[in-house]
Amino acid sequence: MNTEHIKKELEKQLDSKRYQHTLGVAYTAASLAMRYEMDINQAFLAGLLHDCAKSMTHEERLSYCKKHDITVTEAEQKNPSLLHAKVGSDQVFRKYGIKDAEIANAVRYHTTGHPDMTMLEKIIFIADYIEPLRDHDKELSEIRHMSFMNIDVALEHILKNTLEYLNSSKKEIDPMTALTYSFYIENTSY
Repeated sequence: MNTEHIKKELEKQLDSKRYQHTLGVAYTAASLAMRYEMDINQAFLAGLLHDCAKSMTHEERLSYCKKHDITVTEAEQKNPSLLHAKVGSDQVFRKYGIKDAEIANAVRYHTTGHPDMTMLEKIIFIADYIEPLRDHDKELSEIRHMSFMNIDVALEHILKNTLEYLNSSKKEIDPMTALTYSFYIENTSY
């Protein structure tokens, strides 16, 4: 399936706002890939697919996981919206026929991150947070700038702000997010 066909598929299945967000992530990911001398097409495609399972209901995601033997954590059981990353990662292969494991992993970890992420995983994680339609963080302008200066420092700021938001709003925190933040606190140099 080529990029244009994937765009058309996503436009059909996602609501308009989510589709515009998806395009924003794809173009932001391509820009970050240029900055960090990574494969621009790979980053664009991963950005395009990052929310490919977002339109599924919680029940559909849980059912998909059961059908395809995808492990569901306790945090995901409590908040099945977290599963869109795992399901989307699986759909990269099954539904979209993409054989690139790096793209699938970038989709898989775009919400929680994980310790010692690859550059593509960092790019998609950050692009999802900073794309042009986002306006959810008072430090967003600074984080956008930092994303093109020092990707690890930007990643650390995003993880910190995400954990603070989840704690203050009493939302379920995936333990992987906290683990990822701890890793980057210990390993990021300023």
